Amino acid sequence: MENADEAGQRGPAWLVEQRYRAVLEVLDGSPVSEVAVRYGVSRQTVYTWKSKHEAEGLGGLKEKSRRPRTSPTRLPSEVEALVCEMRRANPRWGARRIAFEVARTATGAAPSRATVHRVLARNGLIRRQEQKHRRKYKRWQRETPMHLWQMDLVGGIFLADGRECKMLTGIDDHSRFVVIATVLAVPSGRAVADGFVRAMRTYGVPAEVLTDNGKQFTGRFTKPRPAEVLFERVCRENGVTAKLIKPYSPTTTGKIERWHQTLRRELLDVSGPFADLPAAQAAVDAWVHTYNTARPHQALDMATPASRFRPNPPPEPTLVSAPAAPASPEEPSIAAGPAAPVTMLIPVSAPAMEFETVVAAGGLVGVLPRVQRVRLGKEYAGRRARVWADEHTVHIVIDGELIRSVASCLDAGNLHELSMRGAVRAGPPPAARGAGRLGRLEPGTVIEVDRKVDLSGVPSLGSAKVTVGYELASQRVTLRLDGHLMHVVHDGVLAKTLPAPIDAEQRTGLRGARAVTSELPAPAAGAVHVERKVPADGVIMVARQRLRVGRTYAGEIVTVHVEDTYFRITLNGADLSLHPRKNQHPVTRFRAKIHAPKL
Repeated sequence: MENADEAGQRGPAWLVEQRYRAVLEVLDGSPVSEVAVRYGVSRQTVYTWKSKHEAEGLGGLKEKSRRPRTSPTRLPSEVEALVCEMRRANPRWGARRIAFEVARTATGAAPSRATVHRVLARNGLIRRQEQKHRRKYKRWQRETPMHLWQMDLVGGIFLADGRECKMLTGIDDHSRFVVIATVLAVPSGRAVADGFVRAMRTYGVPAEVLTDNGKQFTGRFTKPRPAEVLFERVCRENGVTAKLIKPYSPTTTGKIERWHQTLRRELLDVSGPFADLPAAQAAVDAWVHTYNTARPHQALDMATPASRFRPNPPPEPTLVSAPAAPASPEEPSIAAGPAAPVTMLIPVSAPAMEFETVVAAGGLVGVLPRVQRVRLGKEYAGRRARVWADEHTVHIVIDGELIRSVASCLDAGNLHELSMRGAVRAGPPPAARGAGRLGRLEPGTVIEVDRKVDLSGVPSLGSAKVTVGYELASQRVTLRLDGHLMHVVHDGVLAKTLPAPIDAEQRTGLRGARAVTSELPAPAAGAVHVERKVPADGVIMVARQRLRVGRTYAGEIVTVHVEDTYFRITLNGADLSLHPRKNQHPVTRFRAKIHAPKL
């Protein structure tokens, strides 16, 4: 006897006949269980057939449609029509862009990207293409705006008289904001440098700029020997790190290259030849304004570039050719004829100077690059710093906060050179004078130095070595030498106090030492936090004590709060267990060890 599934494959009539035979056998007195076995169904199915036959006759044994009577989640017809209309009006818009635009115009629930794609496919608005496996690239992006600009030259700007012009382009790496779009009649080095300077006057000075190896951007490949071109000089004098891509590797500047493709498709291919150069520039400016402020960008999660871009305060970039400074009573000049050289009498001492600059990508601030540079750390790269310098001390302030004070390597002539570069007379110093010029210290003088702790928890303090703790490894701390004590300050709080490793006579010779009069910061409150990855047996080690967490949490990274009398273990803020502390061994490891998987 065939079962119901095999009978259903032969058609609706055969299926009804089989079910009717089963019902007749039950009505003739056959046990339901035996009928169910013969027809390959359950007893409940036979009872269902019997009840449907009694209620509706043979019509009740037919297979009914399981389609739902209503579809509350079905896309409304007016929204589907709007999707199709947008696609026909803008053939280059994809499903993601259309879904975004519908969400901005429609009043109801916005369709998803997949829903829009199905609508386009159902209405024949998608051209089927053979799937191609694209090459995989290593993607990267700067963390903040104004950290890196990508720049390039692109052609394809045709005028009515038959000339082809080129355009200098620049885009912010983080926000995709177009900072430069200048049409050039002749793409010379001077025109490129002028366009770059105009952009810096508008948006501020970036920390880095990335270009290809074109002769307008670098003289690295100049024959017979390398030379510095005008663009490189502008970067050097404004504290901008000029980076070059590897030859024949245009994907490194992929953001600006992809923007060129958008520019061609949406503007140049449809506009045709322009009447003249001003008309071309006006058209490009209008399109760039729309691109920056109104056009959503898929790489920015459909946000506009202007919403992610934050320009620096617009300083006056350093001029390529600075005018000669007029002579003053303090700086007399003696001229022997119209072509005689000017002799400057540099004063023996000079007032303190102040100027603003941008921290380079490597974390260096060039006070006067050939004389002194100050390392702040890569975490400050791209930020605008104010430098206060005299013959004794150099202070660096960022956002009103004193970041570093070091002994000055500048003399009066260097300070005068800074004034020629645009520095102004400084106000009162933001901190005390460096200890290197103080000579013999008065009793009770407090000295501070900034140091980076190595992986062993030891900072460098002259010839002395002192351990400040593994928890501060790879961190930058301030060591405050006060009498016979040394206070360790980290992140504005007092981390610990140790015996001073050097006496008062040796402190003035420390690198970057400065005298301070401010109050000592308060110590940090709360327990020490450490992290551990739970192994397969569920037991972790903290301060030479075994703590059982449980095999349930194997592979998880838990946080252990180390108190004086107990250990408290938490996972994602939830308490797991509490263990009494049996010893007072110090904690030497604070981070969880993440081992690479075995191959």
